[in-house]
Amino acid sequence: MTTLSIVNAVIFDGVTQQLGEGSVHVVDRRIAAVGPDAPRDADVVIDARGRTVLPGLIDAHCHAYGTDLDSMVGESHPLSYVALQAARRLAAALARGFTTIRDPAGGDAGLARAIAEGLLPSPRYLWLGPALSQTGGHGDPRSADSDLCGCHHHSSEVVDGVDDLRRAVRDRFRRGAHAIKIMTSGGVVSLTDPLRPPQYSAEEVRAVTDEASRRGSYVAAHAYSPEAIRHSIDNGVHSIEHGNLLDTETAELMATAGAYLVPTLATYDAMTRRGVELRMAPVSWQKNAEVFSYGQKAIEIARAAGVRVGFGTDLMGVLEDEQLNGLRLQIEVDGPLLALQSATSVNADLIRRTDLGRVHEGCLADLLIVDGDISQRPDALWTDDGRRTVIQAGRIVHAGAAVPA
Repeated sequence: MTTLSIVNAVIFDGVTQQLGEGSVHVVDRRIAAVGPDAPRDADVVIDARGRTVLPGLIDAHCHAYGTDLDSMVGESHPLSYVALQAARRLAAALARGFTTIRDPAGGDAGLARAIAEGLLPSPRYLWLGPALSQTGGHGDPRSADSDLCGCHHHSSEVVDGVDDLRRAVRDRFRRGAHAIKIMTSGGVVSLTDPLRPPQYSAEEVRAVTDEASRRGSYVAAHAYSPEAIRHSIDNGVHSIEHGNLLDTETAELMATAGAYLVPTLATYDAMTRRGVELRMAPVSWQKNAEVFSYGQKAIEIARAAGVRVGFGTDLMGVLEDEQLNGLRLQIEVDGPLLALQSATSVNADLIRRTDLGRVHEGCLADLLIVDGDISQRPDALWTDDGRRTVIQAGRIVHAGAAVPA
């Protein structure tokens, strides 16, 4: 058993919108005490004077296997190359302070096993396997004049029909998937589908959600438009990814159903600024412009209706270095503490891990230490200056500016 104390800290617990002061005491892998009376003596003591301690961040929409913005290119790479790229992407995310990620379109049992065995530094990794797409849907990487296939199904798989979808869902759970991802509207980088019309029939969506529910899990749906979101929620989907075109009536339906919204503002902002560098297709430019202008408004609409709002980034290829920028964009809407709730305790509830995302007694000691008081200096959250200290399950995994007391 080892002990760790972080002393003289400003503390954000992930739940309340108030900051406290004092110490965080860790015994073995879990938080044992928090506050001014928490023990200061430990095997390892970090003096966090002038710094803020908060829960390790959770990215609920992070693509470890998203090696390229062009889906056809990404699906053509050998899995060995994709896995090595994923290892580098995961290590970088951990160093930024993301101690848990949910991968909604990729990952597999082999990568998960390598992480569990400590073969690579990584956030806690909840993988969903390749997303399910209808023919000509968001996960179908082919252009209209192409008869090539992406072959490998690293990030998405085209599956049509109730029986085949049930078989695909069952196989994902056999392999250890955390949940299931389904494409129920068009997307920005897909070339042949408009954004708004719902994808998959009601019977197909219901088959997927039925299988997931009987397994004690849930379904996340890529959906932009009100009609696609309603189609998803009416048929049992639990988590709406993106949701940029959300309207008030649909948000109220989501709130009644207890569904979550996972906005992914970082990717649209990044593609707007860097699309020329990435040689985005003209149709993708057009669709990105439409959803980019509504992304932050969708969060306001969701909150007004009482929808629980999480946090995701959805960054592909070289855009992965924009991950912390997602915090800045959501903070512009919510302010720092509400946005941080989304990236900590709300996301923990979404992934059904209430022992994460909180600086509370009994929770796993996933912690992030950044400079300053984040209510006064929120820029410390998205400024990756190498000074942040990252602790995962009670172990310092990125030393940053940790100062032994």
